[in-house]
This record gives sequence, structure tokens and C-alpha cells, in this order.
Amino acid sequence: MSLFRILLGMPLIVACLGAACDNGNDDTTSPITAETAAPKLVAHRGGTADRPENTLVAIESALAQRADMIWLSVQVSADGVPVLYRQAALESLTNGTGKVADWPAATLAQLNAGWQFAETSADGIKQYPYRTRPVGIPTLRQALRLIPAEVPIILDMKAMPAATQTAAVAQVLASENAWGRVLIYSTEQDYQQTFAQWPRARVFESRDTTRGRLVSATLGQACSTPAPASGTWAGFELRRKVEVVETFTLGEGRSSVDALFWTPASVKCYRAKGAANLVAFGVNDQAAYCDAKRLGIDAVMVDSPEKMDGIRAKVVKNPEVCGN
Repeated sequence: MSLFRILLGMPLIVACLGAACDNGNDDTTSPITAETAAPKLVAHRGGTADRPENTLVAIESALAQRADMIWLSVQVSADGVPVLYRQAALESLTNGTGKVADWPAATLAQLNAGWQFAETSADGIKQYPYRTRPVGIPTLRQALRLIPAEVPIILDMKAMPAATQTAAVAQVLASENAWGRVLIYSTEQDYQQTFAQWPRARVFESRDTTRGRLVSATLGQACSTPAPASGTWAGFELRRKVEVVETFTLGEGRSSVDALFWTPASVKCYRAKGAANLVAFGVNDQAAYCDAKRLGIDAVMVDSPEKMDGIRAKVVKNPEVCGN
């Protein structure tokens, strides 16, 4: 995970750009606000630690492990079909080469998206189980038809330009009548604007806005931007490596810290105007899950639904394990 820098002695400018607000669409996902509730599990890329990420076998596994929501990475193929893949290069995860945008969806489906997926045996030997049972790169449409309608889906937009991918994704969501069960996320702020033309689209608050509000609440001890409207969706890492840079006349000083961004202050800031749907990223052990639970975070993004379902079950059965 890369560091981001906080500059001391410089103004923090935050713009509120197209926050995902309650716009009257059907939203079957009820926010969890009570501190005693167990945060929902969001299967990151279908459960990247359990199965080859963004594949149908990963989705099936996550559903079997009672994941509450499925997070999927989306790019567009050469023939304009939204497919599920995260990396820029196909060779990072598959037995193919080039980029997703270089190949039609039918060709991508023939690649082995589990080629680089490794498991370590009890004697410490790394194995590649999916090299003998290949799994292709699926389309978004296939995933929508596999995932039950009552399970919400978060689509992470990975390709640029945003307008091209937005149009392709919107066409699939409309034809599958899936707007009501899908949320849109991207680190690229352009998607805030491109999805604005689709009235039924539900889009996460921009990452820049979320980052600014969290930094202000944690370091500045203040809600420096207006609280988002009730119904807003916002997500950020529970903890994040941060480099603090203090500038001097003749140089600068640097400090690295493992910062906790979701705090009682930042959660309160988000919920000043009503219910906000808060998702903590990178929650992969019991301690982090308990942190999210104590804060009243609605959902946590996890790499292993298999592991985290067991932790959630333990916490629900015996809340004292979190020190409550």
C-alpha cells in the first residue's frame, strides 16, 4: 500500500464533488449504526485471498462464506464489454500479455485468471492450483446473473477514460435491471461526473473528499467540510501508512506513521446530518474488525471472507472478545 503525504504548514483544500446521496433509488442496504452491531463483510475482489480475484469461483466462494456485499473491479475489453479485472497488465495475474483493452471479451474469457494465484502448503511449498483448472476473466453481466439480487455489489471502476467505461457499464446495469443493487466506486474522480448523467446511479463520495474529511477530523480535530447528506456512501482504509512532511525555510522534516483514519471524531463528522454508510478498507484480522465494530462502521472490506466470517461469528457469539 502506497504512502500519501500530509504537508504541515500548508492549507488543506477540500471540495465536495458529487457526494453519493440518498436520491430516492431503492436501496435495500440498511446502514448499521449501533456500536454493538457486527459490521457487514464486503468481499474484496470477490475474496482475493481465498480464490483468484474477480472470478466467478471467487464470487461463489464469498457467497458460500456469507459475505454481505461483493466488491468487483471493472475494466472494458477491446469490443466494449465490461469485464472483471483489476491490474493494468494481464501478465500480473493471468497467462496472457498486454492490457484488458487490447483484447475482446471472448479472448479474455479464454485466459487463465488464476494463473498466478498461489497457495502455500503445510510444508511451506508454494503451489498454483488453478494452473491445472483454469478460470477465465468473466464479464460483469455474468457476475450480475450469478450474485443473488439481495446481495449488494460495489463496482470499482479501474479504466480510463471514464466516459467510455461509464457508458458500457450503464448499458449492462440497465439491461440487467441492476441499478438498485449496485454502488459505484473509483479512485478516479472523473467517474463522479460521468455517472451523474445516469439518475439511478449510486456513487460513493469521491476519495479526495473522503480523505480530506478524515484528515481534518483526525489531525485537525474538526469537521472542516460540511457533513454529507444522509445516505452518503464513503470508504477509506481503516489504517493507512502516512508520511507527514513538515516544511522549513531551509528544508523539511519527515515522519512516517501508521495512521488510524476512522475514529469516533471522523465517524461523528460523517453522521452529523443523518445516516452515512461507512466502509472501512483493509480489515483482515480480529483486532481491526473489533476496531470497526466499536466505531459503528457499517461494513468492512476483507480479503478473505472465509477467515473473516469465522471472526465475525466469534464476535457475534461472544462480544467480549472485542473488549466491549
